[in-house]
Amino acid sequence: MEIRPLTADDLDAVLDNRRRAFGIIPAGDLEDWRAQVVPVLEAGRYLGVADGPRLIATSRINDFTQWWHGRPISMGGVASVTVAPEDRGRGVGRMLLRATVDRCAELGHPVSALYPAATRVYRSLGWEHAGALHRATFPAEALRAIGPAERSAVRRMGPGDAAEVIEIMGRVHAGARASGPICWDERTWRLWLEEEDDFLYLAGDGFVIYRWDGDDIEVDTLLAGSEATARTLWSLVGSSSSIATSVRAIVAPDDPVFWLIGERKKDEVTQTRWMFRVIDLPAAVAGRGFPDGVTLDTVVRVEDPHRPANSGAWRLSVRGGTGEARPAEAPPGSVPVLTAGGFSALFAGVPAATLHRSGTLTVPRGPASPDASGASGAPDASGASGAPDAPDVPGASGVLGALETAFRATPYMLDAF
Repeated sequence: MEIRPLTADDLDAVLDNRRRAFGIIPAGDLEDWRAQVVPVLEAGRYLGVADGPRLIATSRINDFTQWWHGRPISMGGVASVTVAPEDRGRGVGRMLLRATVDRCAELGHPVSALYPAATRVYRSLGWEHAGALHRATFPAEALRAIGPAERSAVRRMGPGDAAEVIEIMGRVHAGARASGPICWDERTWRLWLEEEDDFLYLAGDGFVIYRWDGDDIEVDTLLAGSEATARTLWSLVGSSSSIATSVRAIVAPDDPVFWLIGERKKDEVTQTRWMFRVIDLPAAVAGRGFPDGVTLDTVVRVEDPHRPANSGAWRLSVRGGTGEARPAEAPPGSVPVLTAGGFSALFAGVPAATLHRSGTLTVPRGPASPDASGASGAPDASGASGAPDAPDVPGASGVLGALETAFRATPYMLDAF
């Protein structure tokens, strides 16, 4: 078997594998699918496993920008992982995913994310559950009643507005110190903004994309950088309440809409989970944003058998909203140890105490070295502060609290891929 980058000549075989794995693509959507896939093939972002003349497995690496505490970082979004039905159970998928991790590194992505069909194989290779895509259902009338106190000017948008949409996303996510949301490239945005069945509106600091779904409304994205724009766009969607009963919207878990609607007795929200992996540890830490008021100086050891360059002792330093990871000296058993998935989850804001209880982070059996850990800082934007519950081990509370304070985040995405 051979693993190789696929080309446009492999397009029909890629489509065949995709259909066998995920189902038939409607004839009306085939042209759009080809328009999105061909540039990915040409960029060397589609890997395949060939067994002689047969293509038996594929994986695609999307080129994304992802925000972490408001700072953009390059992210490889792994998708379209397929194995031909007659070749499953041979270890082909695992072999391909190892090559996919390496290809992410070659492409310059410090981090990677994916939506798993099954957790086990991805977890064994260093991805770990980190965040979710949240889909909320609102009464259309509740959105109509929001009503803007001050109306933002809006206009219809189209493919020519792709660059402005990307710029607005960067401003809004940076201002909100968001963690997890992604942005596609301008070419893909142009394709999406050509959709004839979507309703597209642009404001100076926000935009909305929505459509009819039967008798109800589905909101793909609604992003707003101010109260006036949030009120204007949500009430615009709700203006269809004379026909639509419900609105289903992909939102952030702390989206302002939850505080704008008049009645909120319960939230009707479903989650689709996604997994995350650090590919290049020092580059990922350097690219991530951190709370401004937090300082950290902690040594940890990481065990990443599939990316040996990530393995070993690292001194994690945070100051002034930026971080650094430098190789360090630490005798075995003297500092916390994280698996590859454990460090990826920590990076994504999973509490250190949770990781300890799940077995992906272990702490030394004795007092921590005075220069090995320490953090101080004010609460982050979520308002949370203080050390987490810690195991009954001397020094562990300070170590876990330091890590949790620095890496605290509530990651989410607004896109599936």
